[in-house]
Formats: sequence, structure tokens, C-alpha cells
Amino acid sequence: MASTMHPVAPGEQAPNFALPAVAGSGLISLDDYRGRSPLFLSLMLGLWCPFCRRQLAQLGTFEDRLKGMGVESLAVVATAPENARLYFRFRPIRMPLAADPDLSTHRAYGLPKPEPTPAMMEAMETVRINPFGDLPEPLPIAQAGKVLHERDGYQYTPADQGDVERQWPQLKGLFMIDRTGVVRWAYVECATEGLAGIGKMPSEEEILQAARECSG
Repeated sequence: MASTMHPVAPGEQAPNFALPAVAGSGLISLDDYRGRSPLFLSLMLGLWCPFCRRQLAQLGTFEDRLKGMGVESLAVVATAPENARLYFRFRPIRMPLAADPDLSTHRAYGLPKPEPTPAMMEAMETVRINPFGDLPEPLPIAQAGKVLHERDGYQYTPADQGDVERQWPQLKGLFMIDRTGVVRWAYVECATEGLAGIGKMPSEEEILQAARECSG
């Protein structure tokens, strides 16, 4: 997969991919959807990311509405297939999943991976976020992540640690791709708010509106 110097933008051809399916065996590729249906593609990080775990659960809640519009969904989880299978066996979500532990799809779609400079590390301790609105008050990014881990009762595994070392601080992205393989809508984490946008997602209505326009 060729990489891009910037996130793939609306009007551009979506890079192809072929990734192991989390449910069952075999590969899932963009070609599976081309000519058949639009695709809502979510590029997430590994299960170590508390924001990603919650975002995946949220996205699964309106997968049926997208399907009702003729739009298929796929979330890419950046961890080994067997690690994802174990997690989602106990915490299933409705949308199909593929595994990409090496972030090859994130690179192909040009999603940023910021340089962890001293200024960025300082911002992790000072920029306050409450991306899901369920914290009593906005907390520094690092602290918010710890609180969500504790709430979820999530235990780090050696696989998680390896994923963190390869991935952090990779950013995430959402793409609406039409049936010809052209990106029609895109959302890149932190693109408009800087680090204050960590963990945030567009509203359900914004995603559904993008789906309507893509499938119309």
C-alpha cells in the first residue's frame, strides 16, 4: 500500500487494503465493497487505547442504520487478530472488524503520527479533555486515559504493551468511501482542535448525513 503525505481527502481515491478478519478467517479488502456498496471505514488503534475501545462501542450502535442506507461498515483495530478475537469474544460489537497491528492502513490513508516533542508531552499533562462527556470535569489527556482504564477495568497485556510501543501517538480517522472507491467524507482526529480533539468523534448525525450523501 502506498503511503500519502497528507490524509486522504474527499474526492481522492481510497487506498486499497487487505487485512485479516477478526471474526472467522480470511481477509477483508476494499475490493470486497467496490462496485457493491459504500463503506464507512474507521481506523482505530490497539485495544490499549481507552478512547478507541469506547469509540468502537459507539460506532457499533448505529451500524444497523448505516446498513439500512446501503452503507457497509468496517473498523480496523491495530492489534494482532488473535488479540482482537479474544477481546471481542467477551465484548462483542455489531460492526465487522479487521486487524492491522502495524498500522499499514493508517499510513496508506495518511493519518498523522505526531512527533512526541517536549512540547507535546507537556500538552499531554495540561490540555484537558472530556471526549465522551462522562467525566465529572475535563481532565489532562494522560489522566483522562487512566480514569477510563480504571472505569473499564481494563488490564494491560504484553500484547498491548507491544502495540503501544509501535503505535503511540498515532492519530485515528474515519472515511466514507463510495462504491467506486472514492473518499466522499473524512474525519481526522485532532485536525481542527489540536490535542484537545483526542478521543472525539463526529456526532452520529454527522456520520449518518455523510452516509446519505455517499449512498445517494
